[in-house]
Amino acid sequence: MKDLLGLSIIDGWFLWIQSCAGIDYLFGSISPVIKSSLNYNQRQLASLGVAKDLGDSVGFLAGSLSEILPLWGALLVGAVQNLVGYGWVWLVVTGRAPVLPLWAMCILIFIGNNGETYFNTAALVSCVQNFPKSRGPVVGILKGFAGLSGAILTQIYATIHSPDHASLIFMVAVGPAMVVIALMFIIRPVGGHRQVRPSDGTSSTFVYGVCLLLAAYLMGVMLLEDLVDLSHTVVIIFTVVLFVLLLIPIVILVSMSFFLDPRDPVEEPLLPETPKQEPGKSVQETPEVIFSEVEDEKLKEVDLLPASERQKRIAQLQAKLFQAAADGAVRVKRRRGPHRGEDFTLMQALIKADFWLIFFSLLLGSGSGLTVIDNLGQMSQSLRYDNTHIFVSMISIWNFLGHVGGGYFSEIIVRDYAYPRPVAMAIAQLVMAVGHVFFAFGWPGALHIGTLLIGLGYGAHWAIVPVAASELFGLKKFGALYNFLTLANPAGSLVFSGLIASSIYDREAEKQAHGNNYLVQNSESIFPGMFGLNEPLKCEGSICYFLTSLIMSAFCVVAFVLSMILVHRTKIVYTHLYGKQRS
Repeated sequence: MKDLLGLSIIDGWFLWIQSCAGIDYLFGSISPVIKSSLNYNQRQLASLGVAKDLGDSVGFLAGSLSEILPLWGALLVGAVQNLVGYGWVWLVVTGRAPVLPLWAMCILIFIGNNGETYFNTAALVSCVQNFPKSRGPVVGILKGFAGLSGAILTQIYATIHSPDHASLIFMVAVGPAMVVIALMFIIRPVGGHRQVRPSDGTSSTFVYGVCLLLAAYLMGVMLLEDLVDLSHTVVIIFTVVLFVLLLIPIVILVSMSFFLDPRDPVEEPLLPETPKQEPGKSVQETPEVIFSEVEDEKLKEVDLLPASERQKRIAQLQAKLFQAAADGAVRVKRRRGPHRGEDFTLMQALIKADFWLIFFSLLLGSGSGLTVIDNLGQMSQSLRYDNTHIFVSMISIWNFLGHVGGGYFSEIIVRDYAYPRPVAMAIAQLVMAVGHVFFAFGWPGALHIGTLLIGLGYGAHWAIVPVAASELFGLKKFGALYNFLTLANPAGSLVFSGLIASSIYDREAEKQAHGNNYLVQNSESIFPGMFGLNEPLKCEGSICYFLTSLIMSAFCVVAFVLSMILVHRTKIVYTHLYGKQRS
């Protein structure tokens, strides 16, 4: 009971850490003040966005240090990076420090945002290993709270009631660091993998309910603050209620550990460590070799049989192979590498087509969604909306629901139907393709609908991909695999935001500035101005992002095709993993 209580408290506090681990979603709110204060154009601002995305995704150092340092040490490194990076940006924007060249600002943004990779790695790796049988809901909830952090920090910023928009950068620098430093000694690692309990479904349902309540509450508060001129006292009351709602999941997890029905004591302890093998004897060698031969010899139709019949056929084939090997009729060969569903190293995964299908599908789908998040401030301004914070908060809330909903529905797909989880990602990419079309045409209310569809689709990606990667490539090196896949985010941002969106935006802005006399210089490269200091340009109307949005919509359809190829290739794997539970 003590281990389970500790596990519940630890994973509950991880929700708080994740609640401030999505500061990259606030870039759409802080980018306008950076652009105006430092006199940047859209290409220069896009360079900062790409640096931000790189910092959020390059987690190899975080993964490596997490294996060497204690958990609190890794969290402390992340908190210091966040404070130093964004703190210095705040000093530059407010004139308290000398203006730095663009490349130096990119480094500061990279350092500041890279801090959250330590928060994500610590939370995801620990919780996925603690809950191996509930990966979908756990990852969905954790990533959902990270996605919701933009709306949470925006509400706290509204409480500060500062007319200086640069104070939001200060809060991004100080807020997450304070939370992590306050909690890093409370959180301790728990050894082993926890057994599945009958109460897990009940507690997950409660936490899901609180997640939905929290998202609905924040949405209502944001709409009220946008439509009605509320007093500062009312805003403070709203923020206090927000903190109460954030505490409820922890209370639920702890109470479920205290008030458990008596059950079989065999299920109580954490899973035991791997048994020690006797000297001079390889416990795994013979079964592993024979199983490798079984995989080579069995017919593909065997995988599609009911679980009981499949096990019977495999047992018969194993027996024949054992006898043949004993008689010398066949020579059992050693397996050359893991099969799908087993533990892969990063290098082993990099030579698998399935891994690259996930990566490129993620690059096109998630990368286009991240481009919208990074440029949402300019998108709303181009459509003549004054309050850009409301759309940043809305996409943060929809992103949160995408995380939670993606994890929940993908779990239904695999548990109830034993169908490949990536099909949920394919559906999310179709939803995003429609969302980009709304952004392209700028119809009345299009920004609200587009924000909804892009937020849901983008959030679903990051609830589905980590779980699918752990199912196909194992948990042993999950940290390294996950952090490599996150590189798809900055790669997509570089293509869609750094090259396509910013170039088209600046070109349309120059056309509007110079009227019909604007002439495109054929000799001008796409890159000049990216690291210079030109006068900032503003574009107005749906034309600013029309072509960019249509391009991203088309690439989301390509991502859908890649995901469906992955679904076709992994049907047998998911039948293996989840077919037994249905029979």
